[in-house]
Amino acid sequence: MGRHSSEPMGIARLALAVLAVGAVVTLLVIGGRALLDLLDAPPPDREPAAPATDASTAPAASAQVPTVRIECVAETCPLVTVRVPGGDVLQHREMSRGEEVRYFEPELDVVLSDASTVRVEENGTPRAQGRAGAREAFTVRGG
Repeated sequence: MGRHSSEPMGIARLALAVLAVGAVVTLLVIGGRALLDLLDAPPPDREPAAPATDASTAPAASAQVPTVRIECVAETCPLVTVRVPGGDVLQHREMSRGEEVRYFEPELDVVLSDASTVRVEENGTPRAQGRAGAREAFTVRGG
């Protein structure tokens, strides 16, 4: 009788082990796909690579000017948010000294938690530095 009572317990353990292995494999597949999607996505603060052009057909030094350029000039720049109006949030985070982002979309909404901690250029033109601790929100349209 001892042999028959241990058999259902062995089957239950085996079934539980199979379920656990299935769950681990599922999580690995989901995590792997998410990682691959993340690696394939272009970085949000960079312009997509432009196709190479022959120097003889391109105008000299025709570098594209970003719609907005933001550079952190403090040790830490509190929350800096950049988004396409009614669309994607391109940035919503703190920045570190020397860090710079550039965006080339035709129109952008910008919110600076402390406008004195960043240097901003709109279409290549410097924007007036904000007051210490002042929150600023503005829209920039490409020029």
